[in-house]
Amino acid sequence: MVIGMNPIIAKALDEGRYKLLEHESFELLRQYNIPVPDFALVQNVDEALKAVKDIGYPVALKVVSPDIIHKSDVGGVILNVNNDDELRSACERIRNNIREKSPYARISGFLLQRMVPEGLETIVGATKDPIFGHVIAFGLGGIMVEVLQDVSFRIVPITEDDARSMIREIKGYRLFNGYRNILARDEEAIVYIITKFSELLSDNPNIAEADLNPVIVLERGKGAYAADARFIIGST
Repeated sequence: MVIGMNPIIAKALDEGRYKLLEHESFELLRQYNIPVPDFALVQNVDEALKAVKDIGYPVALKVVSPDIIHKSDVGGVILNVNNDDELRSACERIRNNIREKSPYARISGFLLQRMVPEGLETIVGATKDPIFGHVIAFGLGGIMVEVLQDVSFRIVPITEDDARSMIREIKGYRLFNGYRNILARDEEAIVYIITKFSELLSDNPNIAEADLNPVIVLERGKGAYAADARFIIGST
């Protein structure tokens, strides 16, 4: 383990991995007080049934594997699990799906994750430029980031004012103030997440890529959550 390196990142590198597992990504975000849904890494149905007592329904269940990049493509994600019977069924369905579609994948466990209320989907991402270092991107999340390509960029480190200007310069910003049947969104919550994300990147120069997608922005005053996270580790 390299002295001074974040233990989560160092552990992955020690194991020959260049991608953090999803629970590791959430743990890294928690270190920087970036809000994530309540979650637990479990190995089997019994552990899941025990953990859900603390997390509460509804939950999402996701396979955790170093060999699977797109979990949804192999049936490795089941959303809106609402009771114990559905949770038992979800564990079995995911195992069967992986056996069928990705039989050689190693399964490290399951991520049990509290479902986040519906909100505005945004993305906070980063790449590392060889000259400028980390560059943060912000835009509408989900498929909208690919369809609209409505994204703003800043070089790390950034201030709260920088984050606020990133949010306000995308065309989709009008959604933050409410639009038709869409309620106004918690702009300050996403400002906080972007600035804390900048701090995380500054402290960890060996992060090559990162995506928080989606970051769900709730109604004004109710916060925002990184519902999914991906970190790729590279050289410093």
